[in-house]
Amino acid sequence: MSRPLDGLLVLALEQAVAAPYCTSRLADAGARVIKVERAEGDFARYYDRAAGDQSSYFVWLNRGKQSLIADIKNPVDATLLQTIAAQADVFVQNLAPGAAARAGFGSDALRALNPRLITVDISGYGDDPACADLKAYDLLVQAESGLASITGLPEGPGRVGVSVCDIACGMSAHAAILEALIERARTGQGQGIRLSLFDAIADWMSVPLLQYEGGGQAPRRVGLAHPSICPYGTFTTADGVQVVISIQNEREWQAFCSHFLKDAALASQPGMESNVERVNHRPQVDARIADVFAKLDRSAATQRLNAANTAYGFVNDVPAFSRHPALRRVTIDTPSGPMSIAAPPALSTGGSKVLEAVPALGAHSHLIRSEFASAHTDAKV
Repeated sequence: MSRPLDGLLVLALEQAVAAPYCTSRLADAGARVIKVERAEGDFARYYDRAAGDQSSYFVWLNRGKQSLIADIKNPVDATLLQTIAAQADVFVQNLAPGAAARAGFGSDALRALNPRLITVDISGYGDDPACADLKAYDLLVQAESGLASITGLPEGPGRVGVSVCDIACGMSAHAAILEALIERARTGQGQGIRLSLFDAIADWMSVPLLQYEGGGQAPRRVGLAHPSICPYGTFTTADGVQVVISIQNEREWQAFCSHFLKDAALASQPGMESNVERVNHRPQVDARIADVFAKLDRSAATQRLNAANTAYGFVNDVPAFSRHPALRRVTIDTPSGPMSIAAPPALSTGGSKVLEAVPALGAHSHLIRSEFASAHTDAKV
């Protein structure tokens, strides 16, 4: 079955998470992704040994790619990569600031060589001289961007438990590439795209920024609660189960009071009659609700929440998530054998995506060198 990006060639000087996330989605859609690795490999290969004897990060983000061992500082390898870039549709790199350009792989130069090429440079903090040379790993950007300051419990900041800045940047890069491909189909010209982890998460921080600059106060850390909506948070049942409930409007609040709290009059009492008032009186609202939850076990609480048509979710740990009925899985081949991972989120009437194997380090080096060495020779002739 044909895939939307069949025939597209992507050259990736990539490591870690942000760029590999982007190119893994291109590979899922049929693009041929040549992943250039040092002799020791992408350092994300060695983050853990949780996926068989492989890194969970690497297995997740490198399916369907071809692994080429090459040294961009070696003249022979640099010539090979220039030959690939001359034929590529997309070039992606997230090396240390300036490293690609110093080795002769600056995006402007590559597009001069190949005007149809779409180049993508991923950095930590963008081009501002004050920040451009800073090393930028995910947790550092969570801290610098203010995300950590609004995450966690009131006692102190917290880390979002996945590499959210990397993922946000990779998603943005993927979307930008697809837009550039559509534009190229109209104009015949590639373009340069620059993204940073900081810019990607700054976009996601727009609401806290507006709340601070427009309202004069940044959101407070409230743990598993919502700083702007009440009730929206965690409560514990009589049998010790944590459940998050969410009330989004006054109609839902009235139904919750009537069917869950069994006190319809509460919905219109002072301090309870609007979301703004409930946020201002959150301790009293939450205490009233907590008292009811504390008298109900999980089954009884679930029945009442369903009767009230209240949105809720139980606070699962990872073992419970692994058994969740909504979790869709796919199996991919890896050098250590098949691995079950979460399926890509988008479902299509065109059918399920076929996810190809995770490459061993340098698994395609001989194939790629033979193919593009011949192309380079033919070009010189």
